[in-house]
Amino acid sequence: MPCAIVTGARGFIGRHLSKLLAREGWEVYGLGHGAWPEAEAGRWGLKRWLPGDIDAHNLRLLQLEVGHADAVFHLAGGASVGAAIGNPREDFYRTVATTVELLEWVRLHSPSSRVVAVSSAAVYGAGHQGSIVEETVSVPFSPYGFHKGMMESLCASYSASYGLTSVIARLFSVYGPGLKKQLLWDLCNKLGHGEGEILLGGSGDELRDWTDVGDVSRAIYALLEQATVRSPWFNVGTGFGSSVAEVARHTATVWSERTGARMTPIRFSGVSRPGDPFSLVASPVRLEATGFKWSIDWRDGIAAYIDWYLAERDRQR
Repeated sequence: MPCAIVTGARGFIGRHLSKLLAREGWEVYGLGHGAWPEAEAGRWGLKRWLPGDIDAHNLRLLQLEVGHADAVFHLAGGASVGAAIGNPREDFYRTVATTVELLEWVRLHSPSSRVVAVSSAAVYGAGHQGSIVEETVSVPFSPYGFHKGMMESLCASYSASYGLTSVIARLFSVYGPGLKKQLLWDLCNKLGHGEGEILLGGSGDELRDWTDVGDVSRAIYALLEQATVRSPWFNVGTGFGSSVAEVARHTATVWSERTGARMTPIRFSGVSRPGDPFSLVASPVRLEATGFKWSIDWRDGIAAYIDWYLAERDRQR
């Protein structure tokens, strides 16, 4: 049975990826921050969860149990533009320093492990129109984007200098059951409180490439086969951009249908958050050339998210 280490396995995407790997016949070992009861971690497909920093000591402890890791999925790192702007030093540590620790461990103790490093479309920066191809020059717009770019460069450096096999997955706007932050979570909270009108930041015309975490997990797993000493990078996006206003109004509509509540009007302040580009839409050509196919339309995915949110709310009452 193949073995995988997933850094950041307790996070939103890490959980879904770990469960997918377990279904595909992998033994999954996780490392990252936060206490996670064994039974709960097991429900997400993990054979072992080790809480702690991504450093040589903890990686060595995990290796004593794993033996040989066939693959390392690196999801640990900073998780939001806003947090990176508020505390860039912490974001650097979470994203850049942990990547150095991981790659150095792979170089010295597990050089045949294939590495899938999860990055972000934030490396592309702002000012884009239409879909973004992988050859686009990276000009990050925030500390978050800069640090993800540094992470990618480290992977390329270790591949070129030491022959490590790696691949970069640049994620776009990921949502799905279990996500407890960002637009959909905030919207559901506001809708649940029965606010007469919801005010959101920005113009509402901002374009994003919305991707369900189930599809994203499949894409990350599929990219394992693309890991080489060239450390290639792939956009993980559908190629279709939907405006924030369209997504918000669809969310309010489905909420009304599910709960019987009246339709809540939504308006926008016109003030964007620092570090937020106007348009981030992927060109999916390189990913789809590998044979990968997207399966979840964002409208269906958002409806499923609302169903999860309502079930979670009822469970906690």
